[in-house]
Amino acid sequence: MTYTQLTQEQRYQIYALLKTEQSQTKIATVIGVNKSTISREIRRNCGKRGYRPKQAQRLSVQRRRSKVPKRITTETWVRVDEKLQQDWSPEQVSGWLKKNTDTEVSHEWIYQHIYMDKKSGGNLYKHLRCQKKRRKRTGNYDRRGKIPNQVSIEDRPEIVEQRERIGDWEGDTIIGAGKQGAIVTLVERKSRYTLLKQVANRTAVVVENAILDMLEPYQDATHTITFDNGKEFTNHQTIAQNLQSKVYFAHPYASWERGTNENTNGLIRQYFPKGSNFSSITDEQISFVKERLNDRPRKCLDFQAPSMVFFQVLPGCTYVLNLR
Repeated sequence: MTYTQLTQEQRYQIYALLKTEQSQTKIATVIGVNKSTISREIRRNCGKRGYRPKQAQRLSVQRRRSKVPKRITTETWVRVDEKLQQDWSPEQVSGWLKKNTDTEVSHEWIYQHIYMDKKSGGNLYKHLRCQKKRRKRTGNYDRRGKIPNQVSIEDRPEIVEQRERIGDWEGDTIIGAGKQGAIVTLVERKSRYTLLKQVANRTAVVVENAILDMLEPYQDATHTITFDNGKEFTNHQTIAQNLQSKVYFAHPYASWERGTNENTNGLIRQYFPKGSNFSSITDEQISFVKERLNDRPRKCLDFQAPSMVFFQVLPGCTYVLNLR
């Protein structure tokens, strides 16, 4: 027989049989347990007045409860709150805790924690990415002219699709309110490392200079860039020549072919929502958002930060991870 927890009814049986001076072997046979179970029960749960079933049940329950640790400590919730306030998603917080600490907190629990905090007047929910109602898109497609000398994404090397190396980028622009001002975004496909630069307008020359400013420090880690069909990328040949890289273009209206960049733009919109006046954005704000995106863990990177994945493979490059 294997050891099982005794019930309160069985403890009353033990008490009655002990009163009739039955042996522990006989009691075990009557109750249907191993005799070692009876020996352990009497040894652990006897008081000054001998074995009593109510007392034995109470002592047994107390021992079981004392062995169960608290599921989530106050210290852990403080750490969860700190990460949420850095705009980490509940899934990122959960994955990071599992990977870097001895504590496991499911993302469902973290969501419940956020909702309870909201009910009590807290503001953790404001750090969640999805804050807006979805709406149906209407209107006609933008009929843009074709950029000269484009090279189609169909000709892009297979290794880019496989994300096996550092150095394959996707590029786009995010437009401010009234089409005044923009942010040029570049995302490295393997590491998800993100570069941002604010520009006054989306003319080809201005966007070209912004891309060169961002990528020239990482020229050795720039093999390809994939753009959408925006006219701001007309000077793609100059960009490719200066960076000694290849430039490719996705098919029109096929945003999924640049899914990494599109997803990152959605993350950036958490900080600069549609309708924002980009003329008032400062360089400090741009740097802040860049740090937030690059320093928080990603599920697709096994909960490593993009900055860690990007810089750990670049010789001579170091990066201090900001976990404030």
